[in-house]
Amino acid sequence: MTPGWLDARAYPFQSRGVEIEGARVHYVDEGQGPTVLMVHGTPTWSFLWRHLIAGLRDHHRCVALDLPGFGLSDKPPGDAYRPEDQARRLAAFVDALRLKDWTLVVHDFGGPIGLSLAIERPDAIRRLVLFNTWMWSLAGDRQYRRVDRLFSGRLGRALYERFGFSVNVVWRHAVRDARYTRAVHRQYAAPLADSAARHATWIYMRSLLGSSAWYEALWARRERLARIPALLVWGAKDPVFAKFLPRWRSLFYRAEVMELPDAGHAPQETRGAEVAPVVARFLGAGRTP
Repeated sequence: MTPGWLDARAYPFQSRGVEIEGARVHYVDEGQGPTVLMVHGTPTWSFLWRHLIAGLRDHHRCVALDLPGFGLSDKPPGDAYRPEDQARRLAAFVDALRLKDWTLVVHDFGGPIGLSLAIERPDAIRRLVLFNTWMWSLAGDRQYRRVDRLFSGRLGRALYERFGFSVNVVWRHAVRDARYTRAVHRQYAAPLADSAARHATWIYMRSLLGSSAWYEALWARRERLARIPALLVWGAKDPVFAKFLPRWRSLFYRAEVMELPDAGHAPQETRGAEVAPVVARFLGAGRTP
């Protein structure tokens, strides 16, 4: 059932669902051609990819899911929303849809979640498109240790679950763009309308450092990704992730890079009209030997 708050003009896609580990996972599956799988972070959902889907679906099959705890997917109670839990569910989702030979597009927490699958199945991946993300331990960064101290306890849980701190403060600050209107914000805030629905956002926040060992294990296997053709689309005004671009370039030294000096954390949201043609051209370029 389509919720009344959903703007069908902005998100004109058919909703689909599949059961993964007892939870209904919502996704869209638009277009025909080579498959492109898009994995979001927090506090977002497949709405984030609408401009990219619209720009690619004439020549590609665009699959974008809402991970459990987000968007239109089920939000079962409990703490099983760590990125390593979501990575397991993503693998089950890919298997349920029988996806083969696909391009992986990731953002934010979708980076380690999606790239963990690429590390396990590098031969299944045609290309990689990374938007402002990471895949290594942040435990050595004072900025993240300070954030963890502030928000991992009872006060942080109250801010995230009772007041929607993730979507109403952190996300809006990170996006940093006048094109991000109130109408657009409602599409991100509405799926997180109550405390129970916001629980996964707090678990993700705790997982910035809480899942450090898992991130570091992924980074230790990064060479499994190095030969996959990559496109890095980066918002240079991102207050947190902008500094991570050089590290990715050191791994994907032949990558194409689209750096947007006036874009924040989510260039696919605020610069969709510019980004989609670049991604489309990259996807049509073929696999580098």
